[in-house]
Amino acid sequence: MKKFLALALAIVMVASLVACASGNSASTAASSTAASAPAASAAASSTAASASASSAAASAATSGELITVGFAQVGHESDWRTASTNSVQAAFSKDNGFDLQFVDCDNDSAAQLEAVRNFIQQGVDYIVIDPIVSTGWDTVLGEAQDAGIPVIVIDRTIDDSDKYIAWVGSEFTNEGLAAGAWLKAYAELKGIKELNILVIEGTTGSSAQIGRTDGFKKYADDNGWNILDSQSGDFTQDGGQAVMESYCKSYAGKFNVVVCQNDNEAFGAEDAMNAAGVKYGVGGDVILISFDACTAGLTEVLGGKINADFQCNPLQGPDCAKIVSTLASGGTVDKQTFMAEPWYVAEPDLTEITYTNHAGNEVTEPLVLVTQDIIDADY
Repeated sequence: MKKFLALALAIVMVASLVACASGNSASTAASSTAASAPAASAAASSTAASASASSAAASAATSGELITVGFAQVGHESDWRTASTNSVQAAFSKDNGFDLQFVDCDNDSAAQLEAVRNFIQQGVDYIVIDPIVSTGWDTVLGEAQDAGIPVIVIDRTIDDSDKYIAWVGSEFTNEGLAAGAWLKAYAELKGIKELNILVIEGTTGSSAQIGRTDGFKKYADDNGWNILDSQSGDFTQDGGQAVMESYCKSYAGKFNVVVCQNDNEAFGAEDAMNAAGVKYGVGGDVILISFDACTAGLTEVLGGKINADFQCNPLQGPDCAKIVSTLASGGTVDKQTFMAEPWYVAEPDLTEITYTNHAGNEVTEPLVLVTQDIIDADY
């Protein structure tokens, strides 16, 4: 009875966390990526929950101890990553019935694989991975499967294996498509006939970099925009600044759009453009687009320095913990869970965008004008 009550308490507390997170998302996410995400987000329960997963769940449910979870995080390269880490750590707290083993992999793919293998050797009940890159995972996931340890993937995706129980995160291609749809509408509104674009990409090979690049490039190709250059800033402020400093020298006076694939890169690009005397943002010569929409990013939107910021919701911890608790109680879970995410803008002129999302559906989504209240409620 004591063991049962301990598990029940964990499930109730996690469910409460999820309800709070969902309420917050609903209040700020009128755009609802649920409308733009593939129909698979609400579809088929995971049939990959195999006998090994059921065995692990049963073991965790009857052990009378905390549920042990190993978490291999990408690193600490950005404000977004810090928020993601904090969300998972809060959801998998001891008060909620979990023992979280956390490893910051510092953007080292080899270190991340080693961390997962160490979790397997330790015999944790569950493993959570935010994969640095999207390939090279099949062997180690097979090892986890053989050990009867279910794996949950968050944020970025794994493209070369399906040996995980569930994924929680964002539709990165839709983020890129939405940015392209906004730029097209904004340029038309402002009478800008020619777009000469510089892109600062994220970590090469990550699903966020791939999706945002592919989605935006589709709009560029379809509309004849000129992408002058595209280089990786590795999702860091220093990386964004270094790339933008090079751009300012190589393409001086030749560009009118800069696309940064996260806020920290945008902050670095701002520093470089400030030093080079380039005017950007609202009323400037250069349109600045960013992704993530962290608190500092939205502050730059409110100040007119970033024209548009497309949120990637980092608060996946409660959903992830709910998945583990459901499995531990013998339940089934969806293979995919998409986070709700709004699109933020600095000016009120455009109130919505319409585009064909990654699933092939035409969607119309609102654009949220940033106010101080929105910043205060952000992560």
